[in-house]
Parts: sequence; C-alpha cells; structure tokens
Amino acid sequence: MIQINTTQSAEAVIEEMQSLARQCGFQQIGVSDINLTEAENQLQDWLARGFHGEMHFMERHGVKRSRPDVLLPDTVRVITARMDYWPESTAAPWPVIADDQKGFVSRYALGRDYHKLMRKRLLRLSNSLEALLGKMGYRVFCDSAPVMEKALAEKSGLGWMGKHTNILNRQHGSYFFLGEIYTDMPLPLTKSVSAHCGKCSACIDICPTQAIVAPYQLDARRCISYLTIELRGAIPESLRPLIGNRIYGCDDCQLVCPWNKFAQPSMESSFQPRENLDAPQLLDLFAWSETEFYQKLEGSPIRRIGYDCWQRNLAVALGNARPSQPIQQALRARLPIVNEMVAEHIEWALKRQLMS
Repeated sequence: MIQINTTQSAEAVIEEMQSLARQCGFQQIGVSDINLTEAENQLQDWLARGFHGEMHFMERHGVKRSRPDVLLPDTVRVITARMDYWPESTAAPWPVIADDQKGFVSRYALGRDYHKLMRKRLLRLSNSLEALLGKMGYRVFCDSAPVMEKALAEKSGLGWMGKHTNILNRQHGSYFFLGEIYTDMPLPLTKSVSAHCGKCSACIDICPTQAIVAPYQLDARRCISYLTIELRGAIPESLRPLIGNRIYGCDDCQLVCPWNKFAQPSMESSFQPRENLDAPQLLDLFAWSETEFYQKLEGSPIRRIGYDCWQRNLAVALGNARPSQPIQQALRARLPIVNEMVAEHIEWALKRQLMS
C-alpha cells in the first residue's frame, strides 16, 4: 500500500487538499473509504423494481459499480469533488417553464459539456496531490465508468441524499457536478454530514410526472430527465402532456428545494448559456436542420441524444403549446421528412393542436 509522504496531521492534509482543489476550480472535495454495502443493496433493489427503465448500463459490470476496488484494483480511498454549475447569467427558470412558446433546458446543459472539463481538472488535481503527498496510483472518473458517485459524495461529506435523490449541500444547494479520483493512497477520511430535509416534501409534490414515488425513491421511467435524455424510443403517450415545454431534462425538484436559495452561481465560462438555450423559442429550435443541430450544439451535452430525439422532444412541447397556425404549419412541414418514431410524436402534437 502507498504511504502518505507527509508528517502533517490528518486535518492539515485535508486542508491542503481542499486548497489545491479550489485552485483547480472545485468548490469542495471529500475523501471516503470504499465500503458501499448499503448503497449496493439499495441499487439492487432499485434495479429489481425496474426503476431504471431502458438504462441497461446500470445492470452491467456486476459489482464494479458498488465496489471500487473491483473496478480499479488496489483502490482504498475515493476523493470526491464538487463543482458548481448554475450559470452566472441565465433567464429565470419559472417564467420560461410557464411560457408554452419557449423550451426549457435543464440548467446544467446550457453551456459546454462538463465531462471533459471535469476530467481535466481532476487530472490536474491528482498531479497536485502527488506533488504534495507523494507518488500514488489513481484514476479519475466523471460519468465515464460504473461509479456510484452520489453514494460516494454522501459518504465523503459533500452533502446528503435529498428526497429527490440528488445530493444536497447545506451551503450550496444541489446545482453541482461530481467527479471522483480512485486512489491506492490511504488518505485521511472526511466526515459525512447529517440530512436536513426534515418533513419537507416540496420536491415530491412538484414533480410533474410524480416520478419520486416515495422519499429517496425515483422511478426513472416517469422522470422527465429520463424521458427526454435517456429514452431513445417513443415517450409514453400518457406522460407527454405532463412534460409541458421541458425539452431537455427537468429541474423542477431542484428549483423548488429550499436549500437551493444558498446555491452559488458558477464563474466557469464554459457553463454559461449558448445559442439562447436558457429561453429559446420552440419554433426556432424546431426549424433547425440536422446539420444545424450538430453545428450549433458542438461541445454541448445535448448533442448526445441525437437529432431524432431532439425533434421528438420539441414535437411534444409544441403539442403542449396553445394552438397556433405557425405551430401547426411547422409540424405539417416536418412530418414527411422524419422517421417513424418522430412522426408519431408530430402526429400526436398535431392532434393536440387541432383538438384544443
């Protein structure tokens, strides 16, 4: 096992690590051990209930997701890092959600894709930690492998698991990305924090599709983020009216959370809105060709759903908008040139437009 090359106290080591993390653009780090037995049991129960829907990657890899030393042999600690993402300059969310002529995009996806930025910063932090503490074996992760990032973040003290299943921080709310460094260095541990949701059920009550079936239990098959991002086929017809104008993800459970009044805006230029995505007109987005979609959203996390799912999501939002000739004309014009899956949603939207 690698030994820490320092005579400092555990508290001093953690303080130095936090300082290095801030220099790399993170707001906080924590250190956890690799015992995720409780989280593993919860994951198996969640999978057994089918709550993961078509996210079959959640079933793969055996116990690698919940046992860090199986994914990366010799791992004894996980450094978890938190980076705030709420854009410093963005349109107020609720007025956008209330405007059926506009589309709502989850605030984490307004700018550039965070994965590359986080990985680069995690690598920089790892190099800085080696310079401080000595040679160590490590590997960095940011949604790039089977990692239980929320369980690790909770265990290392970055926050607690809220009833909406997002990690909450008492001083910073929940608008942050998570990344991990698996290492063979026996670093001092940071303490977990107590939960502070109390009797609050705001996130459960606000969910448009009632996807939070009980406190701390999310049925992803009903979640708008799953339906608009992870699902590649047809959105269940019964859920389409409930999606409203949310075209990529959903922030309702976070927007209503009292702890997010403490959220701090991000200074990262990469996370600032592009292409007016913080308050876009639905018809403007629907008019994009496939080429425009990929060009305008280069470097955006939205790109990964592909043009067809983008058109599908927009069709649902247009179907939920108040009837208008421009919307009906746009839907009819697009109908002959789309695939069967998108056509189904456009036809549904047209029926909604003509029936309203």
